[in-house]
Amino acid sequence: MTGIKRTTEKNLMLFSGRCHPALAEEVAKEVGTSIVPTSIYDFANGEIYVRYQESVRGSDAFVIQSHSAPINEAIMEQLIMVDALKRASAKRITVIQPFYGYARQDKKHRGREPISARLMADLFLTAGADRLMVVDLHTAQIQGFFDGPVDHLMAMPILTDYVLQRYGDKRLAVVSPDAGRIKVAENWAEKLGGVPLAFIHKTRDIDRPNETVANRVVGDVEGRTCILVDDLIDTGGTIVQACEALMAAGAADVVIAATHAVFSGPAVERLEGCSASEVIITNTLPLADDKRFDKLTELSIAPLLGQAIREVFEDGSVTSLFDGKA
Repeated sequence: MTGIKRTTEKNLMLFSGRCHPALAEEVAKEVGTSIVPTSIYDFANGEIYVRYQESVRGSDAFVIQSHSAPINEAIMEQLIMVDALKRASAKRITVIQPFYGYARQDKKHRGREPISARLMADLFLTAGADRLMVVDLHTAQIQGFFDGPVDHLMAMPILTDYVLQRYGDKRLAVVSPDAGRIKVAENWAEKLGGVPLAFIHKTRDIDRPNETVANRVVGDVEGRTCILVDDLIDTGGTIVQACEALMAAGAADVVIAATHAVFSGPAVERLEGCSASEVIITNTLPLADDKRFDKLTELSIAPLLGQAIREVFEDGSVTSLFDGKA
């Protein structure tokens, strides 16, 4: 027999951009490794430079970066990191995006608009990504925009465990802030023991971004502690309007639960002043001290990311982390 045979060992290497180093360190601890030392800096004109300080040849590379503000710089930095890995002969590159930028631009509402979420997928494919790992996409069909495997992780198990522990003895109802998130709310209701489901009927002016009007509550929420669930909170307008609509409909209490704390503009002021008793989020995005307030609870997404990385590296099942529903 001709040729050379050699049994090689797989080598997991974890890389982090500059947007959310605290989360990356937590994930590294969960996996049982450390972040690969990387030189990243900006040139005077704003261009980004990346160089890894260890050999990455043949590695199973995982590149974590949350797309936080300034979001375009965060995305470009991760793209450059992927390109550097590809050119340095990494064997497989998994891009980890706890928050996937441009996810809300997933379809055309009117003519002459882009589908920026698809462009994002194309950019990472071109840069050299073999796989994407994301948390709670705005719409699940974005998985189909990337021509390769996509691990769509859900923060729901982390959030529901906390809600059950704290509010499990209350009469609960799960509420979706709009009709488009009903499927997610149904999963929440099932996870919380088959509690009632409701949603907020709302209207949106497509010419005015980040503005909606909550019209009425559909479903029975009277006397119940309402768990108002969403994928993200940006300016807080939608979720706060929904909260006030629930209280007006006779809810005993409202607890807001969301995965991504974007918290733009007046979000903190709105959330702090609304009728909700608690706002629960995860740390998929970095949160500055001035955006924290008394009734905010932040849960770590790192254990979930760590488990998923392990499953991918060991050729296991990511779906098994979600009872086969991912």
